[in-house]
Amino acid sequence: MAKKYITPELIEKLLDKTEYNEKDSHDEDHIKKVVLDYYHAEITDEWNTSADFHIYEETTADGYSVYVCAHDDRNINVAENVHYYDGELSQELKQAIIDGCAIYVGDMEEYFIDEAIRELYMVLAERKWEEITDDLLDKGYENRED
Repeated sequence: MAKKYITPELIEKLLDKTEYNEKDSHDEDHIKKVVLDYYHAEITDEWNTSADFHIYEETTADGYSVYVCAHDDRNINVAENVHYYDGELSQELKQAIIDGCAIYVGDMEEYFIDEAIRELYMVLAERKWEEITDDLLDKGYENRED
């Protein structure tokens, strides 16, 4: 009996039957839906005090922009919840999504939203790749050792 080997092409063919297929991986709306559904999270730009997590820009008394990331928008800790730079907002958003939060974001056009969603999608796609590989191994396929 001929051995059956796991190849990248075989895995891609099986991935094409999932929500992590090549065609849909370029559709930002699809990616967002997949990630938010997986983690049971939601993102909106409609102000809602009952949201589990808030990310928005504020202006200081002397005119500087800062970014607030907090679970409780009525109890802001400046040392922990206020960011002078927007570089950490993607990480904050990713964690809120992973935690399954209902998230308020002040501006849905901010780059960090797409960045966080894309990174989480890539993590999920890698997990799906590993899951397919494990399933193939369970079915008797072997890894090719070149």
